[in-house]
Amino acid sequence: MGMMLLNRLMFKQERRRRRRIRAHNQKSTKVPKEKDSLCQEDDHYEDGKTSRYSGPNLPEDVWCHIHSLMPLRDAAQSACVSHAFLRSWRCHPNLNLTETTICLNKSACRKKGGIARFFTMRVDNILKNHSGIGVKTLNLVIPDSCKVDTHCLNRWLQIAIAPGIEEVLISFPQNYKTKYSFPCALLFGGCGNSIRHLCLIDCAFRPPVGFDCLRSLTKLHLYEVCITGDELGNLFSNCFTLEQVQLRSCGELISLKMPFWLEQLSFLRVSECNMLQVIEINAPNLHTLKFFGDPVHLTLGESAKVKNLTFKHSNNSSISYAITKLPSTVPTLETLGVTSFSEINTPVVTDKFLNLKCLRIYLSGDEVSPPAYDYLSLVSFLDASPALETFILSVHHKDVKHGSVFGNASHMRQILGHKHDRLRKVQINGFWAAKSMVELTCHILENATSLESLTVDTIFDGFMGGDVRRCSIQRGSKCRPIPRDMILEAHKALTAVNRYILGRVPPAVKLNVWEPCSQCHAIDVQSP
Repeated sequence: MGMMLLNRLMFKQERRRRRRIRAHNQKSTKVPKEKDSLCQEDDHYEDGKTSRYSGPNLPEDVWCHIHSLMPLRDAAQSACVSHAFLRSWRCHPNLNLTETTICLNKSACRKKGGIARFFTMRVDNILKNHSGIGVKTLNLVIPDSCKVDTHCLNRWLQIAIAPGIEEVLISFPQNYKTKYSFPCALLFGGCGNSIRHLCLIDCAFRPPVGFDCLRSLTKLHLYEVCITGDELGNLFSNCFTLEQVQLRSCGELISLKMPFWLEQLSFLRVSECNMLQVIEINAPNLHTLKFFGDPVHLTLGESAKVKNLTFKHSNNSSISYAITKLPSTVPTLETLGVTSFSEINTPVVTDKFLNLKCLRIYLSGDEVSPPAYDYLSLVSFLDASPALETFILSVHHKDVKHGSVFGNASHMRQILGHKHDRLRKVQINGFWAAKSMVELTCHILENATSLESLTVDTIFDGFMGGDVRRCSIQRGSKCRPIPRDMILEAHKALTAVNRYILGRVPPAVKLNVWEPCSQCHAIDVQSP
C-alpha cells in the first residue's frame, strides 16, 4: 500500500514537472537546477543544462507516514536510495523480522557459513541503524536452526522495546539447552506500559512481585513459556485492561487464578498445560472459556458468568464429565462444545443446563471404536438441556465393522416420555449406518416438536479440517480425495437414511442430506 501511494505521488509530480519544462522551453527560459532530496535522477534538456529531480515537495512527517506503510523489505530498499527515507528508516514503526521479511536464502546461507550467522548479521544491522524511537510493532521470529547469542538478543530487545511500542511478538528457537529468560527489566521505566499485545513463544518469563509494567495490555499469548501461577499473578496485578489470555504448553503452571479486578477479560484459552490442576475464575465478564488437557478442578466465583465453553480432556470421558459436573459448576452456560476421544455411554443425570442453547459434540474413534458407543444415550444430554435450540454431532470413525442397522432393524429402540420442545436445528456430521445413530435420529424427529431442519452429512473427516468440501463444477475444482472405505460407508448411510429416516420426517421439517460427490466419489456400490 505504501509503495502504491508513493508511486502515485511520484507520477503526479513528474507529470507536473514535465508540463513546467515544456512551458519554460516555449518561452526560451532556462530551467534552474534543483537540489536532490529523493533520488539522483538527472534530466538533460536541449539547452545543455541539467536539472535534478527532487520528488514531491511534501513535509517530512508525510514521507515518514508513507514509509511506515511499506513492508519492511520495501522500506529498507527505499532507505538505500533516498535521504528522506533514510531518516525515517531510523524511526520505522514496524519491525517485522523473520526469515521471509529479511530475505534469508537458506540454500545460499548453508553454502556461505550458516543460517544463524546471516540471520544474526542482518537483524543486527537493521537494529543498529534504528534509533529505537517510534517503534510500534516488534515481530521477531528466530528460526529454530538459529542459535543467537543471549547478549545479542538482549541488545536487540533493548533497542526495539522502547516507550510507545504497542505490539510485541517474539518467538525464540526451540533448540536452546535452557530457555531464554525474557528480561523483564526492559519493561520498566515506562517501556512496557504502552504494550497492548504481548506474545512470547518458547522462553522463560518471570515477572517479579510488584510488577506494574503492562498497564495497557489487552492481549496476552504465552506459548511454551516457563511461568508459575504466582508469576502470572504478578503479571495480572496491574493489567486492568486485559481482554484476552491464551496459554499453551506452559509446563510449570499448576494453579491458574483469574482475579476479580480483570473486569475487561472476556476470553480465556488454556491448552496442554500438563501440570495444571486448578482453574479459579473470578473475572466477572469472562464469557468464553476454552480448555484442552487433563481434567482440572474448575471453580467459578459468584460474579463469574461464563457463557461459552469448549473443552477436551486428553485421557477421560469428556461427555460424561460434562453432563455430570458442568451443570452445577458453570450454570450460566449457553454454548457448549465437547470433544471426546475415549467415551463410555452418556449417563442419566438429574442436574440441568437451564440456559444451554447450543450443544456441539465431537466423537473420534481413535481409541475406542464409535460402534461401541450407544449414540441413543445422548438423549440424556438433550433431556438435561431444556432450552436447547441447536444440536450438532460430529463423528469421525475408522472401524465400522459392528453395530450396523442392516439386518438388525426389527428391534429399534424407543425412549418414551421425552420431549425436546425448543430444539430447532440438528446436524449430524459423519452419519453412518449404526443402529444406535439411526435410533437417535428417529427419536429426535419424533420428539423435537419445534424442529425446523435436520442436516445429515454422510462424509466427515475431523482430522482433515472438518467436513469434506464438495467440488464446484462451475469453477472446475475437485473434491479432496478420501479413502474408498469411507465412500462405501457413506453410500450405506444414504441407504439407511432412505429406509429408516426419510419416512419419519414431519412435513414442517427440512431434511438436508449431503452425500458423496457424484463426480469425484463415484464408485460401484451394491445395496446392503
